[in-house]
Amino acid sequence: MITMEDIVREGHPVLREVADEVSLPPTEEEQQTLEEMLQFIKNSQDDELAAQYNLRPGVGIAAPQINVSKRMLAVHFTDFDDKVYSYGLFNPRIVSHSVEKAYLSSGEGCLSVDRDVPGYVPRYARITVKGTDLEGNEVKLRLRGMAAIVFQHEIDHLNGIMFYDHINNDNPFQEPENASVIDS
Repeated sequence: MITMEDIVREGHPVLREVADEVSLPPTEEEQQTLEEMLQFIKNSQDDELAAQYNLRPGVGIAAPQINVSKRMLAVHFTDFDDKVYSYGLFNPRIVSHSVEKAYLSSGEGCLSVDRDVPGYVPRYARITVKGTDLEGNEVKLRLRGMAAIVFQHEIDHLNGIMFYDHINNDNPFQEPENASVIDS
């Protein structure tokens, strides 16, 4: 079982690496790691388990966050329209995106960052992601709003990018151009 002790924190070099593609089909170990990542996210949202194991609630995790430099991510959340997203993906990639941007009014946080980093994080408002799920199926997801933001945050981890790299250093709360706000 993955716990907060397994999660590397900012400053760890793996968080700045570009993660390696996973050869498909994945190894048994890669499959198990991704299943455990998805279970961790679910556990982190269960009040009882989170309290018992001292888990910070999260909506997504990327393999580099557990010191595995491979292109794997897991997400589990319900968006503001009550749509549930629950995926473990191998080699996820953004294949198209909107020109329009979006950002969360509350900013973003990260399981690998133990401090509050205030500021708006501009993201694409709509993206299409392709990847391979835990059952070995090719999936194509058209995402918008919160879902698009969550996936971009996790895919950034696979490319060595932290969410605060997107924040305007001079004016963290300057509204990004051509962007809509998503109240969170």
